[in-house]
Amino acid sequence: MNQRTYPQGVPCWIDTEQPDVEAATKFYGAIFGWTFEDAIPPGTPGRYLTAKLNGQDVGGMSSTRNGAAVWNTYIAVDDADASAQRLASAGATIRSTPADAGDGGRGAILADPEGTEFRIWQANRRQGSQVANLPGAWNFSDLHTPNPSAAMAFYRDAFGWQVDDLGYGLLIRMPGYGDHLEATTDPGIRARQAAVATPSGFEDAIAWISDATPNEPPHWHVTFTVEDRDQTVADAERLGAHVLSQNETYWTREALIRDPQGAEFTASQFTPPSG
Repeated sequence: MNQRTYPQGVPCWIDTEQPDVEAATKFYGAIFGWTFEDAIPPGTPGRYLTAKLNGQDVGGMSSTRNGAAVWNTYIAVDDADASAQRLASAGATIRSTPADAGDGGRGAILADPEGTEFRIWQANRRQGSQVANLPGAWNFSDLHTPNPSAAMAFYRDAFGWQVDDLGYGLLIRMPGYGDHLEATTDPGIRARQAAVATPSGFEDAIAWISDATPNEPPHWHVTFTVEDRDQTVADAERLGAHVLSQNETYWTREALIRDPQGAEFTASQFTPPSG
């Protein structure tokens, strides 16, 4: 099977930092069906695990840097060092300079001008998430920011993103990404999306953007696809999570969940208008 690859400017990986890694593996393994594999040698300070769904990489899990549980989103770049400097010149703050992650790749931690943390990833052996948009896998990351127009001015210059107002949400697109998917791992993407009448250009979709709610810090929020939202809610509550809200959108049934250690994510069941 060919590895799924990500062009520069496309979100490519997610991971969560957790105070108790073993407890987190039990929670996420139970609600999403993940298995876990150590990604760094024994005896190395800290831990980093690769989460897998049916043997394919979904994301990562590590011991936390500062005590807070959180989900992180990574954006693919061709050259982490050059990109970090270019992004800093455009107004980003470098919070952690580029560094190698073994032979997996090279990454850095930055914050956009609104203070939203994001990460960049120059892939080597680890290309990024290998399964997406299936139950138990990453669906999208959403930029929650108090000033969407200012934020997108930065990301447009930084990565070439475009925004479409669909009426029910602001969609972020990377022009040409659909062509990349069609030529590599998803040759049927356009036909499949046409069957459910997705908006024009949806093959290039990479993220969403929304206004942060009052008192909500700006952040990249992670959404996972689930088969049945209500079952996921019941499982999450049984395992010690808190369900913060539930809602229905034009395309989905969703639940905002805070995991037992405090990291928040959305579980999203795809329910297109056509049924």
